[in-house]
Amino acid sequence: MNNILKTTFLLSLLTILLVFMGGAVGGQGGMIVAFLMAAVMNFGSYWFSDKIVLRMYNAQEITREIHPSFYGMVERLADRAGLPMPKVYIIPDDSPNAFATGRNPAHAAVAATEGVLRVLTPDELEGVMAHELAHVKNRDILISTIAATFAGAISMIGSMLQWGAMFGAGRRDDEEGGGGSLIGSLAMAIIAPIAAMLIQMAVSRSREYLADASGAEICGRPLALAGALRKLHAASQAIPMVDARPATAHMFIVNPLTGGGLMSLFSTHPPMEERISRLEALATRTH
Repeated sequence: MNNILKTTFLLSLLTILLVFMGGAVGGQGGMIVAFLMAAVMNFGSYWFSDKIVLRMYNAQEITREIHPSFYGMVERLADRAGLPMPKVYIIPDDSPNAFATGRNPAHAAVAATEGVLRVLTPDELEGVMAHELAHVKNRDILISTIAATFAGAISMIGSMLQWGAMFGAGRRDDEEGGGGSLIGSLAMAIIAPIAAMLIQMAVSRSREYLADASGAEICGRPLALAGALRKLHAASQAIPMVDARPATAHMFIVNPLTGGGLMSLFSTHPPMEERISRLEALATRTH
């Protein structure tokens, strides 16, 4: 429940930031125009992103006949979670990872790399696929799209504000003998989109915690998922995903991109140690 409340709070922050930025650049009219532009782009992403990302990673759909053990595992977990059977894909990549996509539970897909099928035990693989099905059940793709819509609108308003400050407000300030408004507008144009991006990533991290907890409930083995995360974190660092892209990094169970230090602020995934610690605590409470 804490993660649900946190997601609600973060989405509310994005809404407030959008309203504030819209009022700064052009009142309500400017806000609505930028929001509609972002909504159109993200609406298209929501409907077609599953096909785009599966094609991007050269994912191959499998059936029960092609891969009976893996397909059957996903089928059992989907039934346990009360979900329709998703499409199942395998990505020809040695880096161990997995993700879920699709606009709703009735149009969902789960994908795993060849590497994850090799590295994990059957129990650990169940934990990973249960995590991905939890994303489907919790409608995280819809939530991520909403967050992206607001963040995109704020970025557009920031650009509008930046150009307006440089070519409009700056001349007015020169005539009035002051440059405070120009500096303030430019600062807002730079800071607000960064803040929106950080909030969007915080939403993603919150949903990962929730998917871990829900996935552990679906598979019934929190420690198996914890062990899988530990293995995947080490293996994905040793064997990075060659075709990984920042725009899709948030979809994977572990971040396919490498980087620490300042980059951790911009991570779409929570710290691995904290995810494992929470799962171990969950296992203690349930036994």
